[in-house]
Amino acid sequence: MLAKRIIPCLDVKDGRVVKGVHFLNLRDAGDPVEIAALYSQGGADELAFLDITATIESRPIMLEVVKRTAEEVFIPLTVGGGIRAVEDIKELLASGADKVSINTAVVKNPELVREASKRFGSQCIVVAIDAKLHMAPRKLQIVNNINENRISNSDKPKWEVYIDSGRTPTGLDALKWAKDVESLGAGEILLTSMDADGTKTGYDLELTKRVSQSVDIPVIASGGAGNLEHLYQVLTEGKADAVLAASIFHYGEYSIKEAKQYLKEKGIEVRLINSNIKHELRTLFVTI
Repeated sequence: MLAKRIIPCLDVKDGRVVKGVHFLNLRDAGDPVEIAALYSQGGADELAFLDITATIESRPIMLEVVKRTAEEVFIPLTVGGGIRAVEDIKELLASGADKVSINTAVVKNPELVREASKRFGSQCIVVAIDAKLHMAPRKLQIVNNINENRISNSDKPKWEVYIDSGRTPTGLDALKWAKDVESLGAGEILLTSMDADGTKTGYDLELTKRVSQSVDIPVIASGGAGNLEHLYQVLTEGKADAVLAASIFHYGEYSIKEAKQYLKEKGIEVRLINSNIKHELRTLFVTI
């Protein structure tokens, strides 16, 4: 059995790590390079570095920050935000990223996944899906021509894909979209529940389970982690292959070591190392 992964997420805006609720009300959480180094030393399996405003501001990702981060971490680094073309992916990989996370550009041009996976390998292509529960019929904005993915006006729960850092609804059904990006060559899916994001009330287990059971590639669950039991729930009930979390680690509520020990005791296969960064993180953010 493959070990489950714990992946701290560094959402970056204006060169600083930030965290909000429902993608809004962002607050500062520190320097990305310094935080990344602590997580690398503290036993994280991977890191996700997401420039959350690069796309909506129509600018490239901060390659210099990526380079400095890659010099300090020795675990896989996934970088996203501001990716529009294959050449952007090439630059990120050359700057030290091990994987790239793509959302908006893929919705607008699905063939980008196929082209990128053929050129660089599917193992480094992560498609990010930001999904929000949608129940009532309404006029939807369609941003590409994959008509079969449009949300139907049924009474069954549906999750709609959003782009532009959660600002733009697309009309795409998240479950069908996940299957499509897998067929196009994506190596992983980073699935974020917009409803749960930043609430610390737990992951959207139903959404995560449905997507995980719909595809054969790894699904990383994101949005809603508030305690260690939430991690366990989404790995078991939600069928996720990895968990992404931010607040519970950034502000020293739990260390990566504590999270892994908890999961290990609950029967989850994880990679353990002898380290603890809880004190360092709490000290780092004491003045924030």
